[in-house]
Order: sequence, then C-alpha cells, then structure tokens
Amino acid sequence: MERLTGLYAAPFTAFSPSGEINLDAVQLQFHGLKANGIRGAIVCGTTGESSSMTTAERMSVLEEWCRTGRAGGDFTIIAHVGHTSINDCIDLTKHAVETGAKVIAALPPYYFKPAKVDDLIDFFAPIAAAAASLPFYYYHMPSFTGVDFSVMRILEALGDRIPNFAGVKYTHENLNDMARCIDYDGGRYDILCGRDEILLPALSLGIGGAVGSTYNYIAPAYMSLIEAFDRGDLETARKLQGVSREVIAVMVKFGGIAAAKRIMKLIGVDCGHVRTPLSTLTDKRLAEMEQELRTVGFYQYASIVPSAAAAVHISEA
Repeated sequence: MERLTGLYAAPFTAFSPSGEINLDAVQLQFHGLKANGIRGAIVCGTTGESSSMTTAERMSVLEEWCRTGRAGGDFTIIAHVGHTSINDCIDLTKHAVETGAKVIAALPPYYFKPAKVDDLIDFFAPIAAAAASLPFYYYHMPSFTGVDFSVMRILEALGDRIPNFAGVKYTHENLNDMARCIDYDGGRYDILCGRDEILLPALSLGIGGAVGSTYNYIAPAYMSLIEAFDRGDLETARKLQGVSREVIAVMVKFGGIAAAKRIMKLIGVDCGHVRTPLSTLTDKRLAEMEQELRTVGFYQYASIVPSAAAAVHISEA
C-alpha cells in the first residue's frame, strides 16, 4: 500500500452561530491547506469534534470534503470512522467508501473499552472489512480514549486478521514504542506522527508522514522544520519545533480546541464556535491569547489563507 508522506491536517468542523454544520467553510479551509503544502486531511477526527456530532452530520462533512478535494486536485481525504458503536463505525466506513475517501482511520471505542489487545483487533476487523479496498489506520490517542495498549503489541498480534491494516496515527509521546513500531517487520507498517510538538524527534526515528491540528494555522513552521531536518540543519529545526511547542502551549492554556478555532479566525478562516460541553473564548480572553501568540512568534509562521474570492477562482481553474 502507498504510504502517507508529508503533512496531513486534522481540520476543524465549522459550526454556524446557531450551532449547525457550516459546510460553506470547507472550501476556504481546503484551499488554505493546499496553499500551505498540506497533502491531505483526516476529516471528523478529534479536532473535528466528531464525538459531539451525529453520524449524519459526520457523513455530510465528509461528503463536502471529498467533493472539494476532488475538485481541487491531488489531496488525500482520510475518513475517521471511529465511534463507540460498532454498527455506526461500519455505516460510516461504507459511506466513506461510497463518498470517495482514500483512507480509513478509527479511534478505539472509548466508553466501554477493550480489555485486551485481541478485543481491540476484533473490534476493528469488521470495520476494516467494510472498506477492504482501502488502507486502514489505527488512530492511537490514549490521552483521550484511555485505551493505552503498547502499539507494538497490537502490531505483533495482528497477523493476517486485518489484511488492509496499513499503519497507525500515533498520537502519543512514547518514542520508544513509536520507534519499535517503525522498525517492526522490516518497516511493514506506516507510522504517522500525531503529536505536532514532537515532529522533530519523530523525523529522527524515521517517520515519513504526520497528521496534526496545528498544521491548519502554522503549517509554514513545520514545512520549514522538515526542510531544515532534511538538509541536516538541526539548529534551525529545533528552533522551529520550539515555536511549535510555544504556540501549542498558548493554545492549550486558552482552551484547546476552543482556542484553536479562534486562532483559525485570526488567519481568516471562521470555523465558528465549539459545541457544548466545550466553551467558546470570550473576546477578552481572545485578546489575551492573541497577545501571547504575538509574543511567541505565531504571526511569523502563520499559514497564509487565500481570500474567499481567490479560493473560488482556484477551484474553478
């Protein structure tokens, strides 16, 4: 199976002031990612607030991303199909195949959790089988799901139980486990770095692709980081990773996804507010956050987003 190389964003799901899905924002989001060298998007993942959305809403968002991605050229749409219900997972997967997604990824069930590795594999097997022609990735994010098996143990236990298992979106800080997964069975599986703030150490371990939320708004920092790493300029690469860490620290301090959505508005892409139980930043807190972002150098590396008119022009070209 073809590996995912380069950077892939985890886009936000835009909501209208009344809390409904705002599909009109997708085109501007897409063209912003394309303009900054991002190679694809994992739709309706953690950053996309999928756990706060209905299955029908998730399907409608994926349809819009696939439609826009096809019109915009070479751009890989990864459908996140994870859910606490196995039947919803399978429905989302079948829909993703019909809609034109190129890759399937799934978080593990995070309420009733698998007690052992075999239970996790048994849960994923029918999901992956529903998209047998597409690569399937395990979305490992124990900080949110509470499912914290060693990924190396999962790879060792897989055998041939999921023929289209392609790799892992590895959103965790266990670099030893990550490195062992990269090397396992001669590099059999594609391991993607899912923690933006450790992209540089992941590159040093042999990571070829990465998925992240801050690629939505400071992609130039990461693109320059990768370029510096490739030419052996570790001093510059470390500096750029430091900028990333500081921007993320500000984002986390001011509310995580809620803060990140307001950061998107600062670069010209209004993704609306977050859904309850998350709470939206007040204007006062937004002003405080913007000042701290300026202090850590955010605007020097902020993503450039085409105007709405330019995005439409690109789309029609």
